[in-house]
Amino acid sequence: MATFNKFECFVGDVGLKLHNLNTDTLAIYLSNAAPSASLDAVKANLAEITNEHGYTAPVDIENTYSQTGGIGTLAGVDKVITADGGTVGPFQYVVLYNSSNGTDNLIGWWVYPASITLQDGETFTTNFAASILTIQ
Repeated sequence: MATFNKFECFVGDVGLKLHNLNTDTLAIYLSNAAPSASLDAVKANLAEITNEHGYTAPVDIENTYSQTGGIGTLAGVDKVITADGGTVGPFQYVVLYNSSNGTDNLIGWWVYPASITLQDGETFTTNFAASILTIQ
């Protein structure tokens, strides 16, 4: 998966206890609008692509959070989006947010080198690897 970028608000939100990275439902959505690390804070600030043809957000990442030796690790389950009955996209950004609270606070995003449009039957798979982010 592309490189993870965090929204600046995430740091403050963690300090204000707006995220429980283990028990809150963290989700992703697809966007073709460029995120602003300093200006975007909630999902309503950053446009989502249309939910259609097999893409329906929010996509729950089934997150877990653990801490060992003073390092916290947020992990998620890879998700597959399959275009069904038409195209999905274009999108260039996968956005992570907290869908458990009423304001849908943003956490971070991944950017791809170019816009992606899934044709009918094509798939897009997130790849969170061993972790999404660490807190030290």
